[in-house]
Amino acid sequence: MNSLTGIKIFVDGHSFDKEFQGTRTFIRELYHEMCAQAPGTEFYIGANNIETLRKEFSSLTNIHFVRYKSSSAMARLNRDIPQIIKKYGIHFAHFQYIAPFRKHCRYIVTTHDILFNDFKSEFSLSYRFVRNFLFKYGIKRANIKTTVSSYSQERISYYYKIPASEIHVIKNGVSDVFFMDYVKQDEEAFIQQKYGIGPYILYVSRLEPRKNHLLLLKAFIDKKLYQNDLNLVLIGKSSIIDAEFEQTVCSMPAAAKNHFFRIEQVDNDTLLKFYRAAKLFVYPSKAEGFGIPPLEAAAMKIPVLCSDKTAMSDFTFFDDRFFDPLNQQEFENKLTAMLSAKEDTVKNQAISDAIKQQYSWQSSAKTLLSLISNHVTDQPI
Repeated sequence: MNSLTGIKIFVDGHSFDKEFQGTRTFIRELYHEMCAQAPGTEFYIGANNIETLRKEFSSLTNIHFVRYKSSSAMARLNRDIPQIIKKYGIHFAHFQYIAPFRKHCRYIVTTHDILFNDFKSEFSLSYRFVRNFLFKYGIKRANIKTTVSSYSQERISYYYKIPASEIHVIKNGVSDVFFMDYVKQDEEAFIQQKYGIGPYILYVSRLEPRKNHLLLLKAFIDKKLYQNDLNLVLIGKSSIIDAEFEQTVCSMPAAAKNHFFRIEQVDNDTLLKFYRAAKLFVYPSKAEGFGIPPLEAAAMKIPVLCSDKTAMSDFTFFDDRFFDPLNQQEFENKLTAMLSAKEDTVKNQAISDAIKQQYSWQSSAKTLLSLISNHVTDQPI
């Protein structure tokens, strides 16, 4: 994009200092594509651990890494970032959810979701109060307002009284690596050798009540799936304690415990292998602003059972592989049916093809670059 030659864009990358999560994937994949599509644009990304940034963006030549002076969120937003903007002459600064209180250049704010408003019981009052204040303040003052799904666009518009037309949807994509060919037996052998895990059901997500791990765990126990030497693997750190889930884990039969695996975090290459070796991927979340994992699994032609709520309702290609995460009986029926059915390779391929067509980081990067290009003129900050 010629109109962006010489433009400098800063990205707050503090999420790279934390555990793996959706915002980290969003920044990494989106800006890989933006750097490639706008070679005349200079990109700057800030974090405390810039060694991690170098690993994630090592192949790019028009991106620069800036180390924050403080690990404090308020100091980062209201001291470190304004200093970076001034020092490097930044034209646009991109934030996830929360932006500095004062504007120092044109701001891009991506509010991935405000689920705490529709699902109040899943979040504390203090959590909701603080985030509503900061999220609303951030997106209202942004020059470019974005989110990741039509569901989040509608809910942000409703709660924060912003016209939906002012909130642009920059969808998450699915990276090319998830569509690559592989030999399933080789991936199964790797997982068996390194982790001692045979055939398994997989769920990848942070552990918190709304993610609904409990639904899957109860079905695994109630249906005695472990008696068929089937394992359950959950990958993701605990971010909000789910007391009922933890109690269920403690009280599960000893035989079931031998087939239950919780893994907090793995690197990207190992995660790919876990996806590829899975017998079935299940995503029972009650609420998502988007929901990347079921798309990544399905892109690899792994059979997927997916919740049909909130933003996930857009994934219509799952069709009869959708389920209501609030209906335990329906879920258990669909789970046992999929486990006993012969794998439908034709349908798996069709779903993978649909995902490749609809969820592209190349397309999302092009959309955001176009929005930035429209704001390059001398409009007020």
